[in-house]
Amino acid sequence: MPKKLKLEGLDCASCAYEIEEALKKEGFEFAMVNFATKEAVIEGDIEKAKEIIKRVEPGVKVIEKDEHEHDHHHHDHDDPRKMLHFIIPSLLLFIIGIVLRYYYNYDNAFVLGIFVVSYLLVGWKVLRNAFVNSIHGNVFDENFLIAIATLGAFAIREYPEAVGVMLFYTVGEFFQDLAINRSRRSIKALLALKAEYANLKVGDKIVKVKPEELKVGDIIIIKPGERVPVDGIIIEGSSNVDTSALTGESVPRTVKEGGEILSGMVNLSGLLIVKVTKELKESTISRILELVENASARKAKTEKFITRFAHYYTPAVVGLAALIALIPPLAFGESFSDWLYRALVLLVISCPCALVLSIPLGYFGGIGKSAREGILVKGSNFLDALSKATIVAFDKTGTLTKGVFKVTKIETRNGFSEEEILKFAALAEAHSNHPIAKAIKEAYGKEINEAQIKEHEEITGHGVRAKIDKTEIMVGNDRLLHKFDIEHDTCHVKGTVAHVVVNRKYAGYIVISDEIKEDAPKAVRELKRLGVKKVIMVTGDSKDVAEEIARQIGLDEFYAELLPEDKVRVIEELEKKKGSNDTIVFVGDGINDAPVIARADVGVAMGALGSDAAIETADIVIMDDKPSKLPTGIKTARKTQRIVWQNIIFALGVKLAFISLGILGEATMWEAVFADVGVALIAVFNAIRILK
Repeated sequence: MPKKLKLEGLDCASCAYEIEEALKKEGFEFAMVNFATKEAVIEGDIEKAKEIIKRVEPGVKVIEKDEHEHDHHHHDHDDPRKMLHFIIPSLLLFIIGIVLRYYYNYDNAFVLGIFVVSYLLVGWKVLRNAFVNSIHGNVFDENFLIAIATLGAFAIREYPEAVGVMLFYTVGEFFQDLAINRSRRSIKALLALKAEYANLKVGDKIVKVKPEELKVGDIIIIKPGERVPVDGIIIEGSSNVDTSALTGESVPRTVKEGGEILSGMVNLSGLLIVKVTKELKESTISRILELVENASARKAKTEKFITRFAHYYTPAVVGLAALIALIPPLAFGESFSDWLYRALVLLVISCPCALVLSIPLGYFGGIGKSAREGILVKGSNFLDALSKATIVAFDKTGTLTKGVFKVTKIETRNGFSEEEILKFAALAEAHSNHPIAKAIKEAYGKEINEAQIKEHEEITGHGVRAKIDKTEIMVGNDRLLHKFDIEHDTCHVKGTVAHVVVNRKYAGYIVISDEIKEDAPKAVRELKRLGVKKVIMVTGDSKDVAEEIARQIGLDEFYAELLPEDKVRVIEELEKKKGSNDTIVFVGDGINDAPVIARADVGVAMGALGSDAAIETADIVIMDDKPSKLPTGIKTARKTQRIVWQNIIFALGVKLAFISLGILGEATMWEAVFADVGVALIAVFNAIRILK
């Protein structure tokens, strides 16, 4: 079972990468460090992990994150505003030093002292981290590089520049931390769905308890305006509930006695008495929070490339800086201080923080934004894949249609009455939970005496066969009639049809209708507008039904009369024909479509609110029943991808430009700090745009 560790004081993205790499090298099968949440998720020995983290990043405080603990306990320690106590006096001293040196032309020990105090006020933390990290062999750490660059500037008597760079760097880091904290808070706010308390009924009294303390079977009271703390069944009362936190749906839903109510919903009107069915850690809201927080464990190719790139980029630039500092003075007799200065400029530029920080933050924002829309994406790799969706295959029942069946017509043959056909069909379907079986039993409406059912057999993809007393009944599709060579005069019927056979004699058929979801045609139109090449439907239903629904919704193709394994075969056929840049998305209703969901490039579970099987199997879970959420998810995925690539091109472009200018001696250390901290800051703010 993965364990979470809170990493207080983790203040650079490349440090997070170093910790993750060290854990993997030391034999941890699963280790993921998320800089955006300041958390490490590991599988293995906790104490060993703590030792490794302390060795790689001695300044980081490791806290075991109890799943019941609320995050706000730790916020105080990492409050970036504390740095203002050092930044403001340092800035004032820096201004005094500049005025004395350049306006009054003082250049003595007193002025040097002012610059040194100003430098130490903002630079002590960087110097401390640089010293500790260098002892542990981490010389490509951002703190070490900035420390060497600024101390080098002191060595060549560029005091104002040394202090200015450290000050600018610290101010940049301060704003960067504020931006990251804001992003963290935005994402936490999207997901701050846990109730603070629950009203537990103990005898005749109501006791306020923490949701963590509730057990299965407890009775709780949910008053109007309160958030539902855990999943449960309503045993008394009815109300309207706001489900927007879970589904992104603004229209309230009505709940009543006997109905299920899920954690994270808000009770709007009536008083509800609820029996707890799941403890907090198993409840819907905890599952959602866990999915979104752990989504960063599955990294997109872009993220993996950037972390690998960063691994080689910094040593390469540091190596280049060393060559620039040594070769011109030694080989050509150039001024040592001039070329050393150019090398120091490169050292400042050599940190890849803008990339290592803004890209995971971009994906994190994309996953958070999707969660707010009621779309759970299980990893940034799936967000990437969804943005490239070119072929979308929908299941029919429960995905494009409501899955609520009603008997609309009964046709009789060979002297049987409507009542007889309905009764025989209901008895034969007594043990089935299929929506069609439920519709037949509902239309029959009488108590079924199960003692009459002597035998019952499911014939996969065809129907059922049962023995009622001494009568053999078969109920199923047209394939069932052909399989058992039953003479019949009707093959093609508009709508879902259940043929009834009594003692091998055709008795007639029952027509069951299913309603198309209101937003299904809109979803198909939107997908085509987004450039999806092909929208198809795969269904176990008859060809006639499939043809009619495909026509009404505007689908490109349909595959009908499929068994579950046939649906997998259809997806595999599409895989063979697709282009190298095509991505196949399959959307099903989760439980019976698990094999196909697992087989597609991106498996999407539809209508999965509270369905464990769907949440486990799918890559993406749409929390309500709306097909139109798929185009919304694709738009968010594409926006995320766009912003991530903007950051990559911007950061690399600026860095390469300043490396060239630094080598030519055209860039100062001030500009180099902008190329490092300024770019990171702009990239972070750009990444935050995804949340809007």
